[in-house]
Amino acid sequence: MHKEPHPYAGKTVKLKTGEEYRLEDWWDRGGQESWMFCDGNPACLNYALRAGLKHIPLDDEVVYGKIGPYGHLIHESELDLPE
Repeated sequence: MHKEPHPYAGKTVKLKTGEEYRLEDWWDRGGQESWMFCDGNPACLNYALRAGLKHIPLDDEVVYGKIGPYGHLIHESELDLPE
């Protein structure tokens, strides 16, 4: 569990795909649990499918945010953050 907010919480960042992503915070801070245990949540289900197909790491370095009006879980490695 992450005790501190993500450094980009509340900011719009870019994904490596070029899309804008309004990063809210680490998933486990808002969801109160690992994405692996949130049965029936569409964002978690979509992430699990993507993780399996695209070989995204299966850990909890996952943030929640929005692309347009829809919530998405994104692994931190998919973010295109400034260095």
